Amino acid sequence: MQAAAQNSKLFREYIGAQFNNVKFSDVPINPDVEFHFILAFAIDYSSPSTSSNFPTNGKFNIFWDEQYLTPAHVSSIKSRHSNVKVGLSLGGATVGGKPVYFKPSSVDSWVSNAVTSLTKIIKQFHLDGIDVDYEQFSADPDSFTHCIGRLITTLKNNGVISYASIAPYNDDQAQSHYKALWRSYGHHIDYVNFQFYSYDTSTTVTQFLKYFEEQSSNYEGGKVLVSFLSHESGGLAPNKGFFTACERLKSQHKLHGIFVWCADDSLANGFPYEKKAQSLLASAS
Repeated sequence: MQAAAQNSKLFREYIGAQFNNVKFSDVPINPDVEFHFILAFAIDYSSPSTSSNFPTNGKFNIFWDEQYLTPAHVSSIKSRHSNVKVGLSLGGATVGGKPVYFKPSSVDSWVSNAVTSLTKIIKQFHLDGIDVDYEQFSADPDSFTHCIGRLITTLKNNGVISYASIAPYNDDQAQSHYKALWRSYGHHIDYVNFQFYSYDTSTTVTQFLKYFEEQSSNYEGGKVLVSFLSHESGGLAPNKGFFTACERLKSQHKLHGIFVWCADDSLANGFPYEKKAQSLLASAS
């Protein structure tokens, strides 16, 4: 696969993980970008209504703020904005304050359960795609590769989703799993939501661009999106040079899109960086 040497107008934002009543309609949407909301998270753990959560081998439950992000809300935001798609993210870092582990009993049983449970949720909520954001693993890279790869290809082949992304970050164990998945199934993965905010807060523009090249090499041929945190510190912050780095990438035709963690944190300050990011993307060519 050859690296995609072109800019994109893709903007993506995670939403719903913090349970602070954020709604799709709270987030500013520039009509001149391709906008993806990513519901965070669907997790193959026991239901959030139970007192203790445990892995359920691919049987996914909804762990986002379902009260404010309902199927009706999905339909409404998509009908009002023709440039909006909505997906869901799998896994995440924690559930009930404890780590979420990718823990399949077997590849076949996990894939079967995941296809069934996710198809039901995706159809119920009128969703378009999935994002894979497991961050802790109780299985080797080979098992992860076959489970996630087969899940993505099955959902696509069944017409359930139109796109899939992965969300690796700066961690050796995580990278070993996601890079193995990429080597076998990269041609089925549309976007790489690399968590550049997993780098140190002292990151400079020059370092950020170096990290981007490294991850573009790790996920060769992929559309590696750049990213920032809207609230907590991490990586190259939007007020410390992130947009300068984006302009550099845009001038090199390497700006494949921007994603943000997360709308929940941006709600209190009025989404200034989301507006700036989308404006920058809208002018990309």
